[in-house]
This record gives sequence, C-alpha cells and structure tokens, in this order.
Amino acid sequence: MAELASTFNAMLDRLAAAFATQQAFVDDAGHELRTPITIVRGHLELLGDDADERRDTVALVTDELDRMSRIVDDLLLLAKLEHPGLLRTETVAVEPFTEELFAKARTFGDRRWALESTAAVTIVADPQRLTQAVLNLARNAVDHAGPDAAISLGSAASHGEVRFWVADTGTGIAEHERAAVFERFTRGGDRRRRSEGAGLGLAIVRAVAEAHAGTVELDSGPGGGSRFTLTIPTDPPGAPGP
Repeated sequence: MAELASTFNAMLDRLAAAFATQQAFVDDAGHELRTPITIVRGHLELLGDDADERRDTVALVTDELDRMSRIVDDLLLLAKLEHPGLLRTETVAVEPFTEELFAKARTFGDRRWALESTAAVTIVADPQRLTQAVLNLARNAVDHAGPDAAISLGSAASHGEVRFWVADTGTGIAEHERAAVFERFTRGGDRRRRSEGAGLGLAIVRAVAEAHAGTVELDSGPGGGSRFTLTIPTDPPGAPGP
C-alpha cells in the first residue's frame, strides 16, 4: 500500500507539473503574441490600393509573422526542456565540441573573438541543446556588447563538472537587472541593444542548464563587461554512462 501511495503521489506530481507547464505556455504565448497580432491586424485593416503601400505592408506583416513563429518555437522548446527526460544525450568530446562552438559563434558578427581554452574531457549531454545554449550566449554578446567589444569563449573541467563560458568587454549589466535576465521576456535596459528578440534566449540557456542538472551564472557590472558560465556535471543524473 505504501508503494502504491508513493507511485500515485508521483503520478499526481507529474500531472500537476504538466498542467503548470501547459498553463505557463498559454499565458506566455497570449502575453507575447498579442502585440504582433495587433500590429498585423491594424496594418491589414488600413491597407489601401497604392502598390508601394501594399508592398511595404506585406513586408511588415511577413516580418511580424516570422517573429511570432520564432516566439512560438522558443516557447515550445522551453516547455520541452522542463522535462529533462526528453534530452537526447550522448557522449560528447568537449575539446572539439568547444572548437565547433567557437567556429559557429564567429559567424554572428565581426568582433575580436578569442578561444580561451578547451577541456580535454568527455561528457554525457545533449549536444544540440548545449550548442543552442552557448550560441544564444554568443549571439547575446554580439548584439549587446557593441562592435568594438572583445568576445571570448571556452570550456574547462574540474571536480566532475564542465564549464562553458562566453565573456565580453561590453558595457555590462546593472546589478538590479542581473537577477531577472534569465526570466522569460526580460530585456536589459541598455538602449544600444539592437536585438529584436522576445527576451527568451537567456531563459532557454537556463532551461538547458537545468535540464542537464546544471546551472548558469552571470558575472557582470556596469562598464566591466559580462561573463556567462554554463556549468553541467559530466554525467547528469539519469544519463547513460559514457
């Protein structure tokens, strides 16, 4: 009876988590999609017969629809990442993996890039999700650190953990903003930021870290640049061994 009760309680916990995830998805989607839907509706309602006006309106509407599609894709990914069992883990050699990440990150912009170090270890992880997380950090640095910034990327291993980081020499993040940067739909206060994202990139980074039983940390200050560090165990709980 005790085992049955425990199993039943675990099932209820999973159901509650599933309902909470579903509700969060609906709330987030409704909140963030309301604005682009209003923009699209307003421009279509005012669409005239002028050919140039129609062309401009079609371009604007297409851009908003593309943005809505990206928002929905990111929200779906966040919902999936809240169930770590959906990770597709495999043995990953960190050194060549880091080098591949660096090569991909450099395509985001002409900056002073540097590969600081690479860890000569293997981990059990989902390489696709880790790639997405680290490249989100790299793109964030390119978008917000400024064209003259230096951006470094690297990995290191110690005490059964592997750390991936992206650091920049940009303006940094104010102390009162640091606690919220990993929340959904949060954007920093730097007015020079050129990103038009929905504020989901860093939330995805945190979700990827937590799905691997890891963490993500920010070390930053005004004028001192930013350093994001993604730390995961070499063998996350429940993952198959190398």
